[in-house]
Amino acid sequence: MLKRKVYDELLKWKKERKSGLKKCLMIKGARQVGKSYIVKAFGEAEYKSYIPIDFHKQPKMKEIFTGELTPDEIYKRMTAYIPNIQLIAGDTLIFLDEIQYCANARTAIKFLAEDMRYDVISSGSLLGLSYSDDDDGLVEAPASIPVGYERQITMYSLDFEEFLWAYGYGAEAIDYLKEYFESDKQIPESIHDKYESLFREYMVVGGMPEVVADFAKHKDFNRVANIQADILAEYQDDISKHAKGREKQYVRMCYDAVPKQLAKEIKKFQYSTVEKGQTRRKFGGSIKWLKDANLVNTSYNVHEPFIPLLANANEDQFKLYINDTGLLTCVYGFDTKLAILNNTIKGNAKGGIYENVIAECLVKKGYTLYYYKPDDTHELEFVVEKNAEVIPVEVKAGNTASVSLNSFIDKFSPSVAYKLIGGRNGKVGVKITLPHYMVMFL
Repeated sequence: MLKRKVYDELLKWKKERKSGLKKCLMIKGARQVGKSYIVKAFGEAEYKSYIPIDFHKQPKMKEIFTGELTPDEIYKRMTAYIPNIQLIAGDTLIFLDEIQYCANARTAIKFLAEDMRYDVISSGSLLGLSYSDDDDGLVEAPASIPVGYERQITMYSLDFEEFLWAYGYGAEAIDYLKEYFESDKQIPESIHDKYESLFREYMVVGGMPEVVADFAKHKDFNRVANIQADILAEYQDDISKHAKGREKQYVRMCYDAVPKQLAKEIKKFQYSTVEKGQTRRKFGGSIKWLKDANLVNTSYNVHEPFIPLLANANEDQFKLYINDTGLLTCVYGFDTKLAILNNTIKGNAKGGIYENVIAECLVKKGYTLYYYKPDDTHELEFVVEKNAEVIPVEVKAGNTASVSLNSFIDKFSPSVAYKLIGGRNGKVGVKITLPHYMVMFL
């Protein structure tokens, strides 16, 4: 079993339920990030009884939520539809998977949360979409959304630390590495080379659980590419099935345009990359669809780097990043993967790939993405809110000069500024230079 950080969030929620929390849990996230897998592992390990219900694979189970939606009636019907079911008060987890296919189940979440006899987790594909944006005829809007009775968390593919866990690196090894992040000591070259190589593998393999588990076992990059291609095909199928009307074509065009845009010198998303001469009016809804489906990470330009960054964001100036860098490098092809592994990749695509992986790592750390481009000569790849101030994060594929970061420091005097590079760590004033892999400690 792959160790996942989200497991601790599930344990925390279970503990709060024991203390009287009247909220069920909903896990959102892109397809293939391991939502069903982690709930199954959690349910079987932490409860005496685990009851999974998949409304997509078992459409008859929707009958459990037909009629009166009181907990007593629901649980009674559950015993009729599920053989040998064990409902143990205080020690049962019910998993409502693909809940978007059962509107009444979503409505019933409120009543199940208040009942407190059993814990309930729900999940499903593309739950970030509004019901009006989903063209799947089997997906119906619930009569009532359980506002206030549902804790929602978003799950992502593995971050770099989880990737290291899958490789057998334990807490002791990672804590040792973190000592160099927290001190002025420079990391030894041999250790740096090892982790920089592992980070490049992470860029190629990505964090999709099936891919990571297979690579940890077989160490075969061809198998990696094949599994990634299957996941990308599933994403394309989702677009064809769930995007509405002409949006099917537009969403697909926008998704396909992201790798092309990242390979250009200017990384800001331009609608002309999708189709020459087009604007937000045609493709704005498609970009929103991709964002809501968790297939891309979005970063908006801020005209002033002050908190709250949201209030200073320009929605017309943004960058898009693929949700998993392994999938991005799969799109680019095997030769690009090889160049990344050998650290010989050059050109604008190199910068785009490194931006993508840092964006991915920051999102998985809980940061909302913004960038700062005040004029045509200065640009900071990321600015984030941390400890009630705005912190700049510059990303260099190699280790070139920091004109934009130095300008930001001179103008805004942040308490700390990060420069992520391909070399080792160092510090000059408030500017802390770190190797890319240390982004996991920010």
